[in-house]
Amino acid sequence: MKRNIIETVIGAVVLFVAAFFLVFSYQTANVGAVSGYTVIADFPGIGGLKVGDDVQISGVKIGSVSDVRLNNETYLAQVTMSIDPSVKLPKDTAALISSESLMGGRYLALEPGADEDMIANGGRIEYTQAPQNLEQLLGKFIFSMSNDKKNDSNSAE
Repeated sequence: MKRNIIETVIGAVVLFVAAFFLVFSYQTANVGAVSGYTVIADFPGIGGLKVGDDVQISGVKIGSVSDVRLNNETYLAQVTMSIDPSVKLPKDTAALISSESLMGGRYLALEPGADEDMIANGGRIEYTQAPQNLEQLLGKFIFSMSNDKKNDSNSAE
């Protein structure tokens, strides 16, 4: 009987420590949803950007992607983001999709402009840049190398 009580207490301590680490990691990872004002941007391609990805300025998280959908009129990817209310974005802000690393992961980088007028709730970012597609870049490089070799052999004849 004494052994069952000890096992129960140790099990409770293990569950408490696991819950503590779960709460601690959630708070330090800064994965909570950012509530704020909504800004929309249209991109010709989003390259794997998804809901929940970070929105950053100079590497600092200021919001998150709240929705990604196809604009049926323009056939562009419409990205809706939620921006921290303490951050005001000039109207000439540019948005570009960047990679976190070579292994994947995307985030939306904002580059504020110098306009004195600010983007209001529900406003749009007009200047956008789609992510670079690594496969297309490699294909262009390989194709250009093969053309250079053909041109060198033709000029040697």
